[in-house]
Parts: sequence; structure tokens; C-alpha cells
Amino acid sequence: MDQRAELSEFLRSRRARLKPEDVGLPALGRHRRVPGLRREELAQLAGVSVAYYTRLEQGHGQNVSGEVLDSIARALRLSDTERDHLTHLAKPKPHKKRTARAAQKVRPQLQQLIDAMEGVPAFFLGRRMDILAWNTMARALFGDFASMRPQERNMARQVFLDPGARELYLDWQCKAVEVVSVLRLCAGCYPDDPQLSGLIGELSVKSDEFRTLWAAHTVQEKGHGTKRLHHRLVGELTLSYETLRLPDDEDLHLVTYHAEPESASAASLGLLAQWGVDEIPAPSAAPR
Repeated sequence: MDQRAELSEFLRSRRARLKPEDVGLPALGRHRRVPGLRREELAQLAGVSVAYYTRLEQGHGQNVSGEVLDSIARALRLSDTERDHLTHLAKPKPHKKRTARAAQKVRPQLQQLIDAMEGVPAFFLGRRMDILAWNTMARALFGDFASMRPQERNMARQVFLDPGARELYLDWQCKAVEVVSVLRLCAGCYPDDPQLSGLIGELSVKSDEFRTLWAAHTVQEKGHGTKRLHHRLVGELTLSYETLRLPDDEDLHLVTYHAEPESASAASLGLLAQWGVDEIPAPSAAPR
């Protein structure tokens, strides 16, 4: 990806979402030629010259200091995740470029860990949102990853290119926004990853919805929350998910799903655990 273009577009998109009244500035007339704040207004809020900010928004971030980036992040009302993304775009770390090309692997002990999680769908996600390892419950709930080609075991590709995802995720639009936001964050960390660039290009060509969401420049960390799913065999489930980052690999995440005890969803998970995965007509879409 073009790092300068990404920095420029991200700053423009964040500036466009702010109105003068949001930051205590007068609107200065009814009609404004640009959406959101003007460059002059943003520079004033951040305490930098207009020329300096303009140069940064044009993609020249190599010599910007951390203090200036923090001031601009505050002026733009960025979240912590957006602030980190801005830093990655303006001042990319060389070690990220080197490690992006290395193949990720899941240690056998980690596979044994999720295999021991009886009744809990669990899987490992790597960079590019690749699904690297899973347990039997994850296969039963989300799909038979073992029968897929390695390149198909990717969450973003499944959500946007597999029609089964719209049946699986009852809140598909929210899921799609989350996936794009996480992928955008990854792209900011690994701008020189050819596989990641290829994935983004493929999705942009094949999915109008992905292309529209990608242009919004939203970023988001994988975290925790609730998902409403529809399984072809047991029907609707409401499950909580947790995302845990491994301390020795910042790009490897353990994702688990569980139901509220004694709930209908817990009973449905129990049914899936009793049946063999080969007997279950699981959806082909991949999980979060």
C-alpha cells in the first residue's frame, strides 16, 4: 500500500467527520465548501502552523514528532486505536516490515489448549485475519475449516465473499464494519505485506460493500462483545466472545465464544458438542 496516500486519506476522513461546533469553534457562515473542519481550524486546535499540518495531511509524516502527533490526535478526537493507527501511518516501524513476510504458526501446545476447551468454540487468528487453528466446537459452529483450502481460511474473505456469512451473522452489517476496521488497522502496521495488499485488492474488486466500507477508514481492535448467530441445525444463538492477545506474538489472537449459563444458547451449544462434527450441516462462513 502507498503509506503516504493512506496517511493523507486517514487524516482527511477524520477531519471531515468533525464540525466546528463539535470543538467549540464558530461555524462562520451557513455554507462551507468542505465537510467538517478546515485545515486552518484543525491546525489552530492542534497548535501547529497551517503549512505544517498541510504537509502532514499530504502524506509527509517522516519527520513529525510524537508530541505533534498527539496534539493532532487530540484535536481530531481520535480514539486510542485511531491514535495508534495514525502513528503507524506517519512513523512506520522497520521491524514490522521484516516480520510481516514471515509465516505465522500456532505451537502444538496452543492447539492442545483449545482442544481441551470442551463446549467452547475457540480458534486462533493471525495477521491478515487468517484462521490458523481451531477446535472441534469451532468447526461445528462456524464451518469445517479443515476441508477449506488454506487461502479460504480468512475471516474477511469469508464474510464478504461467502453468501453463508449473511445467514450465519444476524447482524451482518455490524460484522462487516468490524472486519474492515480490524483489517484496516492491520494494513497500517504492515504496509509492505504483499499478501495483505493482495487480499484487500481482491475484496475491493469482488465486493462493492467492502470497497465502500474500506473507503471510510475506520479502525478497530479485536476485542470482546456479543454476537447473534444463526446455525442451520440449532437455530439462533446469542454468544459472548473474548479476544486474547498472546504475549509472545502480538499478531496472534485467541478468540473464544461462550453462552450465558442455563440459557437457550447454552443448551444449543450443548447439542452441538454431543453430535459429531461430521453429522452437523455447519455453515461455511468463518468466525470473528
